[in-house]
Amino acid sequence: MTATAAEAPPPERTRPARRRGVEFSLLVCAVLISVYGYTHVGLARSGAVPPDALAYGAGLGLLALLAHLAVRLRAPYADPLLLPIAVLLNGMGLVLIYRLDLETPADRAAPAQLVWSTLGVALFIAAVVLLRDHRVLQRYAYLSVVSALVLMIVPILFPAVNGARIWIRAGGLSFQPGEFAKILLAVFFAAYLAANRHALAHTGRRIGPVHLPAGRVLGPVVAVWLISVAVLVLERDLGTSLLFFGLFVVMLYVATGRTGWIVVGLLLAGSGAFAAGTLEPHVRGRVESWIDPYASIAAGDGPSQLAQSMFSFASGGVLGTGLGAGHSILIGFAAKSDFILATAGEELGLAGLTALFLLYGLLVALGYRAGLDLRDPFGRLLAVGLAAILAVQVFVVAGGVTGLIPLTGMAMPFLAQGGSSVVTNWIIVALLIRLSGSARAPHPEPVETGVIACAPDPAEPEGRPAQAGRQERAGPAGQKRGPGPAGQRSRTGPAGPAAAGEAR
Repeated sequence: MTATAAEAPPPERTRPARRRGVEFSLLVCAVLISVYGYTHVGLARSGAVPPDALAYGAGLGLLALLAHLAVRLRAPYADPLLLPIAVLLNGMGLVLIYRLDLETPADRAAPAQLVWSTLGVALFIAAVVLLRDHRVLQRYAYLSVVSALVLMIVPILFPAVNGARIWIRAGGLSFQPGEFAKILLAVFFAAYLAANRHALAHTGRRIGPVHLPAGRVLGPVVAVWLISVAVLVLERDLGTSLLFFGLFVVMLYVATGRTGWIVVGLLLAGSGAFAAGTLEPHVRGRVESWIDPYASIAAGDGPSQLAQSMFSFASGGVLGTGLGAGHSILIGFAAKSDFILATAGEELGLAGLTALFLLYGLLVALGYRAGLDLRDPFGRLLAVGLAAILAVQVFVVAGGVTGLIPLTGMAMPFLAQGGSSVVTNWIIVALLIRLSGSARAPHPEPVETGVIACAPDPAEPEGRPAQAGRQERAGPAGQKRGPGPAGQRSRTGPAGPAAAGEAR
Protein backbone atom coordinates (compact mmCIF):
# COMPACT_ATOMS: atom_id res chain seq x y z
CA MET A 1 0.00 0.00 0.00
CA THR A 2 1.30 3.44 -0.77
CA ALA A 3 0.79 6.54 1.33
CA THR A 4 -1.21 9.42 -0.01
CA ALA A 5 1.03 12.34 -1.04
CA ALA A 6 -0.27 15.62 0.28
CA GLU A 7 0.42 18.10 -2.48
CA ALA A 8 -0.73 21.67 -2.69
CA PRO A 9 -2.71 22.55 -5.82
CA PRO A 10 -0.55 24.17 -8.49
CA PRO A 11 -0.84 27.95 -8.66
CA GLU A 12 -3.13 29.23 -11.36
CA ARG A 13 -1.33 30.83 -14.26
CA THR A 14 -2.58 34.30 -15.07
CA ARG A 15 -3.74 34.67 -18.63
CA PRO A 16 -1.84 37.52 -20.34
CA ALA A 17 -3.93 40.55 -21.17
CA ARG A 18 -4.59 41.21 -24.83
CA ARG A 19 -4.56 45.01 -24.43
CA ARG A 20 -6.11 45.68 -27.81
CA GLY A 21 -8.07 48.56 -26.30
CA VAL A 22 -4.78 50.21 -25.33
CA GLU A 23 -3.56 49.78 -28.90
CA PHE A 24 -6.73 51.37 -30.31
CA SER A 25 -6.42 54.37 -27.97
CA LEU A 26 -2.79 54.90 -28.94
CA LEU A 27 -3.72 54.64 -32.62
CA VAL A 28 -6.27 57.40 -32.19
CA CYS A 29 -3.60 59.57 -30.56
CA ALA A 30 -1.12 58.80 -33.38
CA VAL A 31 -3.63 59.79 -36.07
CA LEU A 32 -4.62 62.98 -34.22
CA ILE A 33 -0.97 64.03 -33.79
CA SER A 34 -0.35 63.51 -37.50
CA VAL A 35 -3.47 65.47 -38.49
CA TYR A 36 -2.45 68.26 -36.13
CA GLY A 37 0.97 68.44 -37.75
CA TYR A 38 -0.61 68.50 -41.22
CA THR A 39 -2.93 71.33 -40.19
CA HIS A 40 -0.13 73.26 -38.51
CA VAL A 41 1.93 73.23 -41.72
CA GLY A 42 -0.96 74.75 -43.67
CA LEU A 43 -1.56 77.44 -41.07
CA ALA A 44 2.13 78.33 -40.94
CA ARG A 45 2.54 78.56 -44.71
CA SER A 46 -0.74 80.09 -45.92
CA GLY A 47 -2.67 81.03 -42.76
CA ALA A 48 -5.45 78.54 -43.57
CA VAL A 49 -6.21 74.91 -42.85
CA PRO A 50 -5.27 72.71 -45.84
CA PRO A 51 -8.42 71.84 -47.79
CA ASP A 52 -7.53 68.15 -47.82
CA ALA A 53 -6.74 67.90 -44.11
CA LEU A 54 -9.97 66.01 -43.42
CA ALA A 55 -9.29 63.57 -46.26
CA TYR A 56 -5.75 63.04 -45.00
CA GLY A 57 -6.97 62.29 -41.48
CA ALA A 58 -9.72 59.98 -42.72
CA GLY A 59 -7.33 58.07 -44.96
CA LEU A 60 -4.68 57.62 -42.29
CA GLY A 61 -7.35 56.69 -39.73
CA LEU A 62 -8.87 54.09 -42.05
CA LEU A 63 -5.49 52.48 -42.68
CA ALA A 64 -4.80 52.39 -38.94
CA LEU A 65 -8.22 50.89 -38.23
CA LEU A 66 -7.83 48.13 -40.81
CA ALA A 67 -4.39 47.27 -39.46
CA HIS A 68 -5.77 47.24 -35.92
CA LEU A 69 -8.59 44.87 -36.88
CA ALA A 70 -6.10 42.50 -38.50
CA VAL A 71 -3.98 42.45 -35.34
CA ARG A 72 -7.03 42.03 -33.12
CA LEU A 73 -8.17 39.07 -35.22
CA ARG A 74 -4.91 37.21 -35.89
CA ALA A 75 -2.42 38.38 -33.24
CA PRO A 76 -4.50 39.34 -30.19
CA TYR A 77 -1.59 38.97 -27.73
CA ALA A 78 0.91 41.10 -29.69
CA ASP A 79 2.51 44.08 -27.98
CA PRO A 80 0.09 47.04 -28.17
CA LEU A 81 2.84 49.60 -28.88
CA LEU A 82 4.26 48.26 -32.15
CA LEU A 83 1.43 49.32 -34.49
CA PRO A 84 0.82 52.81 -32.98
CA ILE A 85 4.54 53.64 -33.23
CA ALA A 86 4.61 52.63 -36.90
CA VAL A 87 1.46 54.67 -37.65
CA LEU A 88 2.83 57.75 -35.88
CA LEU A 89 6.20 57.59 -37.67
CA ASN A 90 4.51 57.05 -41.03
CA GLY A 91 2.07 59.89 -40.40
CA MET A 92 4.83 62.31 -39.37
CA GLY A 93 6.79 61.30 -42.45
CA LEU A 94 3.85 62.26 -44.65
CA VAL A 95 3.60 65.59 -42.81
CA LEU A 96 7.27 66.42 -43.35
CA ILE A 97 7.16 65.43 -47.02
CA TYR A 98 4.00 67.53 -47.53
CA ARG A 99 5.73 70.46 -45.84
CA LEU A 100 8.68 70.21 -48.28
CA ASP A 101 6.29 69.80 -51.23
CA LEU A 102 5.04 73.32 -50.56
CA GLU A 103 8.55 74.56 -51.46
CA THR A 104 8.63 72.51 -54.68
CA PRO A 105 5.12 72.59 -56.18
CA ALA A 106 6.39 71.11 -59.45
CA ASP A 107 7.78 68.05 -57.68
CA ARG A 108 5.20 66.76 -55.23
CA ALA A 109 6.10 63.56 -53.40
CA ALA A 110 3.46 63.29 -50.67
CA PRO A 111 0.67 61.79 -52.87
CA ALA A 112 2.98 59.04 -54.13
CA GLN A 113 4.23 58.40 -50.60
CA LEU A 114 0.63 58.03 -49.41
CA VAL A 115 0.01 55.44 -52.15
CA TRP A 116 3.12 53.50 -51.11
CA SER A 117 2.04 53.70 -47.48
CA THR A 118 -1.34 52.25 -48.43
CA LEU A 119 0.41 49.39 -50.22
CA GLY A 120 2.63 48.85 -47.19
CA VAL A 121 -0.36 48.63 -44.84
CA ALA A 122 -2.08 46.22 -47.26
CA LEU A 123 0.97 43.94 -47.19
CA PHE A 124 1.10 44.36 -43.41
CA ILE A 125 -2.49 43.10 -43.14
CA ALA A 126 -1.77 40.22 -45.53
CA ALA A 127 1.28 39.15 -43.54
CA VAL A 128 -0.53 39.31 -40.19
CA VAL A 129 -3.58 37.41 -41.48
CA LEU A 130 -1.92 34.77 -43.66
CA LEU A 131 1.20 33.97 -41.60
CA ARG A 132 -0.28 31.72 -38.93
CA ASP A 133 3.05 30.49 -37.57
CA HIS A 134 6.38 32.27 -38.04
CA ARG A 135 8.22 28.93 -38.01
CA VAL A 136 6.87 28.23 -41.49
CA LEU A 137 9.42 30.72 -42.84
CA GLN A 138 12.23 28.46 -41.65
CA ARG A 139 11.39 25.98 -44.43
CA TYR A 140 12.18 28.56 -47.10
CA ALA A 141 15.67 29.54 -45.94
CA TYR A 142 17.52 28.71 -49.14
CA LEU A 143 14.73 30.05 -51.34
CA SER A 144 15.00 33.30 -49.38
CA VAL A 145 18.75 33.64 -49.89
CA VAL A 146 18.52 32.89 -53.63
CA SER A 147 15.74 35.45 -54.02
CA ALA A 148 17.74 38.02 -52.04
CA LEU A 149 20.82 37.58 -54.23
CA VAL A 150 18.72 37.92 -57.38
CA LEU A 151 17.13 41.11 -56.08
CA MET A 152 20.58 42.57 -55.39
CA ILE A 153 22.08 41.54 -58.75
CA VAL A 154 19.31 42.81 -61.02
CA PRO A 155 19.93 46.58 -60.45
CA ILE A 156 23.47 46.19 -61.80
CA LEU A 157 21.93 45.80 -65.26
CA PHE A 158 20.25 49.21 -65.04
CA PRO A 159 21.84 52.68 -65.37
CA ALA A 160 23.26 54.32 -62.26
CA VAL A 161 21.16 56.93 -60.47
CA ASN A 162 23.08 59.58 -58.51
CA GLY A 163 26.18 57.42 -58.65
CA ALA A 164 24.59 54.20 -57.31
CA ARG A 165 23.14 51.20 -59.13
CA ILE A 166 20.39 50.28 -56.69
CA TRP A 167 17.27 51.27 -58.64
CA ILE A 168 15.09 49.61 -61.23
CA ARG A 169 13.27 52.22 -63.29
CA ALA A 170 10.43 51.43 -65.66
CA GLY A 171 8.56 54.38 -67.10
CA GLY A 172 7.69 56.73 -64.29
CA LEU A 173 8.04 54.11 -61.56
CA SER A 174 11.19 53.28 -59.60
CA PHE A 175 11.86 50.30 -57.38
CA GLN A 176 14.71 49.50 -54.97
CA PRO A 177 14.87 45.70 -54.65
CA GLY A 178 17.65 45.76 -52.05
CA GLU A 179 15.11 46.93 -49.47
CA PHE A 180 13.26 43.61 -49.71
CA ALA A 181 16.50 41.62 -49.84
CA LYS A 182 17.34 42.57 -46.25
CA ILE A 183 14.22 40.79 -44.94
CA LEU A 184 15.01 37.68 -46.98
CA LEU A 185 18.59 37.63 -45.73
CA ALA A 186 17.37 37.99 -42.15
CA VAL A 187 15.14 34.92 -42.65
CA PHE A 188 18.06 32.93 -44.11
CA PHE A 189 20.52 33.93 -41.40
CA ALA A 190 17.97 33.12 -38.67
CA ALA A 191 17.15 29.69 -40.13
CA TYR A 192 20.75 28.66 -40.79
CA LEU A 193 22.17 29.93 -37.50
CA ALA A 194 19.31 28.36 -35.52
CA ALA A 195 20.03 24.98 -37.11
CA ASN A 196 23.80 25.22 -36.52
CA ARG A 197 24.04 27.30 -33.35
CA HIS A 198 25.58 24.51 -31.24
CA ALA A 199 28.24 23.73 -33.83
CA LEU A 200 29.01 27.43 -34.19
CA ALA A 201 29.45 27.87 -30.45
CA HIS A 202 31.26 24.67 -29.48
CA THR A 203 33.34 23.51 -32.46
CA GLY A 204 36.33 24.94 -34.26
CA ARG A 205 39.47 26.47 -32.81
CA ARG A 206 40.46 29.40 -30.66
CA ILE A 207 42.85 32.08 -31.88
CA GLY A 208 43.63 34.38 -28.99
CA PRO A 209 40.38 35.66 -27.47
CA VAL A 210 38.34 34.78 -30.57
CA HIS A 211 36.68 31.40 -31.00
CA LEU A 212 36.42 30.54 -34.71
CA PRO A 213 33.78 27.93 -35.65
CA ALA A 214 34.52 25.12 -38.07
CA GLY A 215 34.71 26.22 -41.69
CA ARG A 216 32.15 23.68 -42.89
CA VAL A 217 29.58 25.22 -40.51
CA LEU A 218 30.36 28.91 -40.92
CA GLY A 219 31.39 28.70 -44.58
CA PRO A 220 27.95 28.88 -46.26
CA VAL A 221 26.72 31.90 -44.30
CA VAL A 222 30.06 33.73 -44.79
CA ALA A 223 29.92 32.97 -48.51
CA VAL A 224 26.42 34.44 -48.78
CA TRP A 225 27.52 37.52 -46.88
CA LEU A 226 30.62 38.01 -49.06
CA ILE A 227 28.56 37.67 -52.24
CA SER A 228 26.02 40.21 -51.00
CA VAL A 229 28.75 42.68 -50.01
CA ALA A 230 30.55 42.21 -53.35
CA VAL A 231 27.33 42.94 -55.21
CA LEU A 232 26.69 46.04 -53.15
CA VAL A 233 30.23 47.27 -53.77
CA LEU A 234 29.61 46.92 -57.50
CA GLU A 235 26.40 48.89 -57.01
CA ARG A 236 28.32 51.60 -55.07
CA ASP A 237 25.80 51.42 -52.23
CA LEU A 238 27.82 51.77 -49.04
CA GLY A 239 24.80 52.19 -46.75
CA THR A 240 23.09 48.90 -47.57
CA SER A 241 26.46 47.14 -47.47
CA LEU A 242 27.00 48.37 -43.90
CA LEU A 243 23.44 47.34 -43.04
CA PHE A 244 23.94 43.77 -44.24
CA PHE A 245 27.30 43.54 -42.50
CA GLY A 246 25.80 44.78 -39.22
CA LEU A 247 22.90 42.34 -39.54
CA PHE A 248 25.31 39.45 -40.11
CA VAL A 249 27.52 40.29 -37.11
CA VAL A 250 24.60 40.89 -34.72
CA MET A 251 22.84 37.65 -35.59
CA LEU A 252 26.09 35.66 -35.43
CA TYR A 253 26.80 37.10 -31.98
CA VAL A 254 23.27 36.30 -30.75
CA ALA A 255 23.49 32.74 -32.11
CA THR A 256 26.90 31.93 -30.59
CA GLY A 257 27.16 34.26 -27.59
CA ARG A 258 30.79 34.95 -28.51
CA THR A 259 31.71 38.60 -27.86
CA GLY A 260 34.78 38.20 -30.04
CA TRP A 261 32.58 38.42 -33.10
CA ILE A 262 31.71 42.01 -32.22
CA VAL A 263 35.41 42.91 -32.24
CA VAL A 264 36.02 41.03 -35.49
CA GLY A 265 33.00 42.70 -37.06
CA LEU A 266 34.14 46.19 -36.13
CA LEU A 267 37.63 45.52 -37.49
CA LEU A 268 36.32 44.12 -40.77
CA ALA A 269 33.81 46.97 -41.13
CA GLY A 270 36.53 49.55 -40.55
CA SER A 271 38.92 47.94 -43.03
CA GLY A 272 36.17 47.59 -45.63
CA ALA A 273 35.07 51.19 -45.23
CA PHE A 274 38.70 52.35 -45.53
CA ALA A 275 39.19 50.35 -48.73
CA ALA A 276 35.93 51.64 -50.24
CA GLY A 277 36.77 55.23 -49.31
CA THR A 278 40.20 54.90 -50.89
CA LEU A 279 39.35 53.06 -54.12
CA GLU A 280 35.81 54.18 -55.01
CA PRO A 281 35.52 57.84 -56.15
CA HIS A 282 31.82 58.06 -55.28
CA VAL A 283 32.47 56.92 -51.72
CA ARG A 284 35.70 58.91 -51.44
CA GLY A 285 33.82 62.13 -52.21
CA ARG A 286 31.43 61.47 -49.34
CA VAL A 287 34.29 60.74 -46.97
CA GLU A 288 36.03 63.99 -47.91
CA SER A 289 32.81 65.94 -47.39
CA TRP A 290 32.42 64.29 -43.99
CA ILE A 291 35.96 65.17 -42.93
CA ASP A 292 35.53 68.85 -43.82
CA PRO A 293 31.88 69.72 -44.58
CA TYR A 294 32.70 73.44 -44.90
CA ALA A 295 35.51 73.06 -47.45
CA SER A 296 33.20 74.02 -50.32
CA ILE A 297 32.38 77.32 -48.55
CA ALA A 298 36.08 78.16 -48.22
CA ALA A 299 36.55 77.32 -51.89
CA GLY A 300 33.76 79.73 -52.89
CA ASP A 301 31.39 77.00 -54.14
CA GLY A 302 28.74 77.50 -51.47
CA PRO A 303 27.75 75.17 -48.63
CA SER A 304 27.57 71.45 -49.26
CA GLN A 305 24.53 69.34 -48.39
CA LEU A 306 26.10 68.23 -45.13
CA ALA A 307 26.93 71.83 -44.21
CA GLN A 308 23.33 72.90 -44.94
CA SER A 309 22.16 70.03 -42.75
CA MET A 310 24.33 71.28 -39.90
CA PHE A 311 22.93 74.78 -40.36
CA SER A 312 19.38 73.36 -40.15
CA PHE A 313 20.07 71.60 -36.86
CA ALA A 314 21.67 74.73 -35.44
CA SER A 315 18.73 76.88 -36.54
CA GLY A 316 16.22 74.57 -34.82
CA GLY A 317 17.72 74.88 -31.37
CA VAL A 318 15.95 73.10 -28.56
CA LEU A 319 12.27 73.60 -29.44
CA GLY A 320 12.51 74.19 -33.19
CA THR A 321 11.18 76.89 -35.47
CA GLY A 322 7.79 75.20 -35.84
CA LEU A 323 6.41 73.07 -38.66
CA GLY A 324 6.47 75.02 -41.92
CA ALA A 325 8.78 77.77 -40.63
CA GLY A 326 12.19 76.27 -41.47
CA HIS A 327 14.48 76.55 -44.48
CA SER A 328 15.80 73.01 -44.83
CA ILE A 329 14.76 73.01 -48.50
CA LEU A 330 18.04 74.87 -49.10
CA ILE A 331 19.70 71.46 -48.79
CA GLY A 332 18.44 70.88 -52.31
CA PHE A 333 18.71 67.39 -53.70
CA ALA A 334 17.51 64.58 -51.40
CA ALA A 335 15.92 66.98 -48.88
CA LYS A 336 12.83 64.73 -48.85
CA SER A 337 14.72 61.46 -48.60
CA ASP A 338 18.26 61.28 -47.20
CA PHE A 339 18.12 64.63 -45.36
CA ILE A 340 14.53 64.67 -44.13
CA LEU A 341 15.86 64.31 -40.58
CA ALA A 342 17.36 67.79 -40.99
CA THR A 343 13.85 69.17 -41.55
CA ALA A 344 12.67 67.44 -38.39
CA GLY A 345 15.65 68.81 -36.47
CA GLU A 346 15.10 72.39 -37.63
CA GLU A 347 11.32 72.61 -37.29
CA LEU A 348 10.81 70.30 -34.29
CA GLY A 349 14.08 71.13 -32.53
CA LEU A 350 16.18 68.93 -30.32
CA ALA A 351 13.09 68.01 -28.31
CA GLY A 352 11.20 66.73 -31.34
CA LEU A 353 14.25 64.94 -32.69
CA THR A 354 14.74 63.23 -29.34
CA ALA A 355 11.11 62.13 -29.37
CA LEU A 356 11.58 60.56 -32.82
CA PHE A 357 14.70 58.73 -31.69
CA LEU A 358 12.86 57.47 -28.61
CA LEU A 359 10.12 56.09 -30.84
CA TYR A 360 12.69 54.26 -32.94
CA GLY A 361 14.45 53.02 -29.81
CA LEU A 362 11.19 51.73 -28.37
CA LEU A 363 10.35 49.97 -31.64
CA VAL A 364 13.74 48.23 -31.63
CA ALA A 365 13.49 47.36 -27.93
CA LEU A 366 10.09 45.74 -28.46
CA GLY A 367 11.60 43.59 -31.21
CA TYR A 368 14.39 42.50 -28.88
CA ARG A 369 11.83 41.82 -26.14
CA ALA A 370 9.88 39.53 -28.47
CA GLY A 371 13.11 37.69 -29.25
CA LEU A 372 13.83 37.19 -25.54
CA ASP A 373 10.32 35.87 -24.85
CA LEU A 374 10.15 33.42 -27.75
CA ARG A 375 11.00 29.78 -27.09
CA ASP A 376 12.15 28.58 -30.51
CA PRO A 377 15.67 29.55 -31.69
CA PHE A 378 14.52 30.57 -35.17
CA GLY A 379 11.94 32.99 -33.83
CA ARG A 380 14.44 34.50 -31.41
CA LEU A 381 17.03 35.09 -34.11
CA LEU A 382 14.46 36.41 -36.59
CA ALA A 383 13.05 38.93 -34.09
CA VAL A 384 16.54 40.13 -33.17
CA GLY A 385 17.53 40.34 -36.84
CA LEU A 386 14.49 42.39 -37.85
CA ALA A 387 14.98 44.75 -34.91
CA ALA A 388 18.68 45.03 -35.77
CA ILE A 389 17.78 46.08 -39.34
CA LEU A 390 15.82 49.03 -37.98
CA ALA A 391 18.48 49.89 -35.40
CA VAL A 392 21.40 49.84 -37.86
CA GLN A 393 19.44 51.76 -40.49
CA VAL A 394 18.47 54.52 -38.05
CA PHE A 395 22.06 54.78 -36.78
CA VAL A 396 23.56 54.92 -40.29
CA VAL A 397 21.09 57.55 -41.54
CA ALA A 398 21.12 59.72 -38.41
CA GLY A 399 24.90 59.43 -38.14
CA GLY A 400 25.36 60.53 -41.73
CA VAL A 401 23.03 63.53 -41.53
CA THR A 402 24.48 64.76 -38.23
CA GLY A 403 28.11 64.30 -39.34
CA LEU A 404 28.92 61.37 -37.05
CA ILE A 405 29.80 59.07 -39.99
CA PRO A 406 29.99 59.64 -43.77
CA LEU A 407 26.74 59.88 -45.70
CA THR A 408 25.43 56.56 -46.99
CA GLY A 409 22.34 57.46 -49.03
CA MET A 410 19.88 55.34 -47.05
CA ALA A 411 16.34 56.37 -46.15
CA MET A 412 15.11 56.98 -42.62
CA PRO A 413 12.51 54.27 -41.80
CA PHE A 414 8.93 55.53 -42.30
CA LEU A 415 9.96 59.21 -42.38
CA ALA A 416 11.82 59.60 -45.66
CA GLN A 417 10.48 59.59 -49.18
CA GLY A 418 10.85 56.15 -50.72
CA GLY A 419 8.18 53.66 -51.67
CA SER A 420 10.32 50.53 -51.37
CA SER A 421 11.54 51.60 -47.95
CA VAL A 422 8.13 52.29 -46.42
CA VAL A 423 6.67 49.04 -47.80
CA THR A 424 9.59 47.04 -46.41
CA ASN A 425 9.29 48.69 -43.01
CA TRP A 426 5.61 47.81 -42.80
CA ILE A 427 6.45 44.17 -43.57
CA ILE A 428 9.09 44.22 -40.81
CA VAL A 429 6.52 45.56 -38.32
CA ALA A 430 4.05 42.87 -39.41
CA LEU A 431 6.60 40.13 -38.74
CA LEU A 432 7.49 41.66 -35.37
CA ILE A 433 3.80 41.71 -34.44
CA ARG A 434 3.42 38.03 -35.35
CA LEU A 435 6.55 37.20 -33.35
CA SER A 436 5.39 39.29 -30.39
CA GLY A 437 1.97 37.64 -30.50
CA SER A 438 3.56 34.18 -30.41
CA ALA A 439 5.83 35.20 -27.53
CA ARG A 440 3.06 36.66 -25.36
CA ALA A 441 0.35 34.11 -26.15
CA PRO A 442 -0.59 31.71 -23.31
CA HIS A 443 1.16 28.34 -23.47
CA PRO A 444 -0.26 25.02 -22.24
CA GLU A 445 0.58 23.95 -18.71
CA PRO A 446 3.75 21.83 -18.50
CA VAL A 447 3.19 18.17 -17.64
CA GLU A 448 4.39 17.35 -14.13
CA THR A 449 6.81 14.40 -13.90
CA GLY A 450 6.97 13.94 -10.14
CA VAL A 451 5.49 11.14 -8.00
CA ILE A 452 1.72 11.03 -7.91
CA ALA A 453 0.42 8.42 -5.46
CA CYS A 454 -3.18 7.52 -4.80
CA ALA A 455 -5.01 6.26 -1.73
CA PRO A 456 -5.97 2.59 -1.68
CA ASP A 457 -9.55 1.54 -2.36
CA PRO A 458 -11.20 0.36 0.89
CA ALA A 459 -12.98 -2.37 -1.06
CA GLU A 460 -9.69 -4.00 -2.02
CA PRO A 461 -7.67 -6.14 0.36
CA GLU A 462 -4.25 -5.05 1.45
CA GLY A 463 -1.40 -6.20 -0.70
CA ARG A 464 -3.49 -6.39 -3.89
CA PRO A 465 -1.92 -4.54 -6.79
CA ALA A 466 -3.69 -1.50 -8.14
CA GLN A 467 -6.02 -2.00 -11.07
CA ALA A 468 -5.09 -0.82 -14.52
CA GLY A 469 -7.50 2.07 -14.52
CA ARG A 470 -6.20 3.42 -11.19
CA GLN A 471 -2.44 3.03 -11.62
CA GLU A 472 -0.71 6.40 -11.56
CA ARG A 473 2.70 7.70 -12.55
CA ALA A 474 5.52 6.97 -10.12
CA GLY A 475 8.49 8.59 -11.86
CA PRO A 476 9.72 10.55 -14.82
CA ALA A 477 8.57 9.50 -18.26
CA GLY A 478 10.94 7.21 -20.05
CA GLN A 479 12.22 5.50 -16.80
CA LYS A 480 12.54 1.69 -16.81
CA ARG A 481 9.42 -0.04 -15.48
CA GLY A 482 9.04 -3.43 -13.84
CA PRO A 483 6.50 -6.07 -14.95
CA GLY A 484 3.06 -5.96 -13.38
CA PRO A 485 0.07 -8.28 -13.28
CA ALA A 486 -2.09 -8.97 -16.33
CA GLY A 487 0.39 -7.38 -18.66
CA GLN A 488 0.49 -4.16 -16.64
CA ARG A 489 3.84 -2.46 -15.98
CA SER A 490 4.49 -0.57 -12.74
CA ARG A 491 7.07 2.24 -12.70
CA THR A 492 9.99 2.13 -10.29
CA GLY A 493 10.98 5.79 -10.13
CA PRO A 494 12.17 7.69 -7.10
CA ALA A 495 9.53 5.96 -4.89
CA GLY A 496 9.71 2.74 -6.88
CA PRO A 497 11.36 0.29 -4.43
CA ALA A 498 8.47 0.38 -1.98
CA ALA A 499 5.89 0.07 -4.69
CA ALA A 500 7.81 -2.76 -6.29
CA GLY A 501 8.03 -4.63 -2.96
CA GLU A 502 4.29 -4.26 -2.44
CA ALA A 503 3.60 -5.61 -5.90
CA ARG A 504 5.80 -8.61 -5.23
